[in-house]
Amino acid sequence: MRELDSFDRKILSVLGEDGRISWRDLATKIGLSFSPTLRRVRLLEESGTIRGYAAVLDESKLLGTIGVFVSVTLERQTKDVLATFEEHVAPVPEVVGGYQTSGSSDYLLHAMVRDLPHYQELLDFLTSIPGVARIQSNFAIKTFIRRSVSVGEGGEA
Repeated sequence: MRELDSFDRKILSVLGEDGRISWRDLATKIGLSFSPTLRRVRLLEESGTIRGYAAVLDESKLLGTIGVFVSVTLERQTKDVLATFEEHVAPVPEVVGGYQTSGSSDYLLHAMVRDLPHYQELLDFLTSIPGVARIQSNFAIKTFIRRSVSVGEGGEA
């Protein structure tokens, strides 16, 4: 993989803020002409640095306004139990993030719910998944920071 230079980092920063910007406006914003800008974007796409473009959705309008972080501990950490859990949870729209973790629990889920009865439905579903031993939830009181990856001057995120 080639090293990112300042123009690549500028491209990533601008596209991270506005993935719908026109290529001409992107070129103007980063200080390059159209063709070299487009060539650089294509190289970033081909290398997998840019994996795609997506709309940023307001989860509260679609799922609910209450954020909850659910720690899940499984009975066993065998490959089949882990796979079963992930297969059951992946299609659940309320779960907006899912992470296998180290430490006292096996998974951390980030979910959005409308209210406590909606949360109870999610909890009932999660506890019905084969292999789930324990669930602990924490409700988000306030979100004070949430952002996409930013690209620093040295290439670090």
